[in-house]
Amino acid sequence: MAIPQSFIQELLSRVDVVDIVGRYVQLKKGGANFMGLCPFHSEKSPSFTVSPSKQFFHCFGCGKNGNAIGFLMEHAGMGFVEAVQELANQCGLQVPQDDISPAERQRQAQQKQKAETLSDLLEKAGDSYRRQLKAAPKAIEYLKKRGVSGEVSKRFGLGYAPPGWHGLASVFAEYDNPQLEECGLIIVGEEDSRRYDRFRDRLMFPIRNVKGECIGFGGRVFGDEKPKYLNSPETPVFHKGRELYGLYEARQALRDMGYALVTEGYMDVVALAQLGFANAVATLGTACTPDHVQKLFRFTDAVVFSFDGDGAGRRAARKALDATLPLATDTRSIKFLFLPSEHDPDSFIREFGPEAFSRYVGDATPLSRFLIEAASEGCDLGQTEGRAHMASNARPLWSLLPDGALKRQLLSEIAALAQLDTRDLSDIWAQEAARTAPIARRAPAAPDNQPPEWDAPPQSWDSAPEWDMSGSPAAHVQQDGGNWRGRREFGNRQRKPWGKKGEDWTPPPLGPRPTPVSREDQAARMLMCHMEFMEEMTHEDFDALASCNSNHAPLFRWLEAQFTESGPRSWAVLRGQMQGAACEALASKLMNGAHATPEGEVEELRRELRGTLNLILVEHLKREEGKALKEIATDPTAARRYIEFQERRKKLSVIMSASS
Repeated sequence: MAIPQSFIQELLSRVDVVDIVGRYVQLKKGGANFMGLCPFHSEKSPSFTVSPSKQFFHCFGCGKNGNAIGFLMEHAGMGFVEAVQELANQCGLQVPQDDISPAERQRQAQQKQKAETLSDLLEKAGDSYRRQLKAAPKAIEYLKKRGVSGEVSKRFGLGYAPPGWHGLASVFAEYDNPQLEECGLIIVGEEDSRRYDRFRDRLMFPIRNVKGECIGFGGRVFGDEKPKYLNSPETPVFHKGRELYGLYEARQALRDMGYALVTEGYMDVVALAQLGFANAVATLGTACTPDHVQKLFRFTDAVVFSFDGDGAGRRAARKALDATLPLATDTRSIKFLFLPSEHDPDSFIREFGPEAFSRYVGDATPLSRFLIEAASEGCDLGQTEGRAHMASNARPLWSLLPDGALKRQLLSEIAALAQLDTRDLSDIWAQEAARTAPIARRAPAAPDNQPPEWDAPPQSWDSAPEWDMSGSPAAHVQQDGGNWRGRREFGNRQRKPWGKKGEDWTPPPLGPRPTPVSREDQAARMLMCHMEFMEEMTHEDFDALASCNSNHAPLFRWLEAQFTESGPRSWAVLRGQMQGAACEALASKLMNGAHATPEGEVEELRRELRGTLNLILVEHLKREEGKALKEIATDPTAARRYIEFQERRKKLSVIMSASS
């Protein structure tokens, strides 16, 4: 979205940088300028100045400077377009969009209005939950037990959803308002259309975007009930794959402490903030995504992922590794912190104290070492075969890194571990990439006494095209005057291969065509037969499978959940655990039908799955491009996402084409 420079100048002439900065920084008049503590670095004496005459801010300590747009980009983590739109809204201006039709402009305005309405409803519900907390002894006692002070509770806007089925009916006079369902506050029964509150008898955590607007909630039970955490569903304003809990509250701490601490739970974030780690954020019930990481890198160049030391924690860390590798430039620091298996960050810091936790953070595993550890898992590096296996595992991870010093140094380290020369390892990887890329499926060659296959058989044998057998040895088809004619060498004679009765050759009878096997069918069968293949799949792969057609997506999501929880299992075990699940019918059909059990060597099947996943991934990226393109005018991050999806798809397509 191109914004005319003339509009930028008009916008800056209408806003006052002192007012914009003053909303985030306490300013005092100091001569012709205003002074305050810099919001971009920690300081005790003010070195941050804002000039009303120049409409400019500058810090003499860290060197940050700019206008009102630049301040929102630096402090609030907004993109350029998002910052411009934010200021334009405050001034009552409409950002020019000359490149779209009036109908599209109207649609975008309606989407924006809907988003604002849904956010207002969520804010109103949040206010109610906060009032309910003051009169909920059980919730207050729980927070005290967890060591959460009233100040921290207020900072994060914690609340309480009462146990009744219709608690929000006293908050919203129009309880049947369909937008209450749309923003995830109300559930409507599928059979009886009965309406009731989604959150009941839970400690409530409001989820805010970087502008501080409430976009959803997380609710935690007080005992051992399931689910332990209940999140808002995906809505027009809430996308869990893009948002991080606590990011709005942690913005300043990210700059002061110099890094972001990514955890897995709401209470981890609140408890860590209580005990001096206000730079903690959490994913929202989903694995870490590239969008999460990229959003964090708006505020800091260093990220530490904190996971439990058990199997589930290692698998979560592996997904985070996949998400961060494409963004691991030479100027960024990415580390992985593994606590003892019996602890999460909250329990660890309470038992051993902030200093012990800080030492763990300092000793966290760098991305380069974790990549090698992930590639070496299950490999005996004391054996030639183990070193070869490690090098093969490392290739897809290493290839995700952007080119730079880190990537080249890692190549040398991996080569040294594999006891290979760097150039030899590069050559081996290039050959392996060519072998594992998807190859276009070709029909088997026809016997010498049969014609090659056509896309569709002729309507009758008598009307089949004539074949000139005196051509070149290689069979080919050419178009001649609108009639297709094929030539094939067949001895020294010329005759029609599709002859009438009594001639030398008669065609075999046409049987029924087999039902085509879709890519999704193929991937599902391989994963159900060889669930261990999931260990090598990236988060991008799982996302593509989970967003494919409505028939297969529930099955892939179920398989991922089972794998994350308990690791690889056989089909016999999966079949028993699948009873009653929504995906049971499809899974049984696939595993009982033709080609139910993939045949071939394990490595061959592994490569075939990789090729199938690449094809599914390309289609997924195309769909995501289309979605982002439609949202460009209303979502400031959409243009960036569109470019990223497009570049990733093109890169993947080039790799596939070069290796086919």
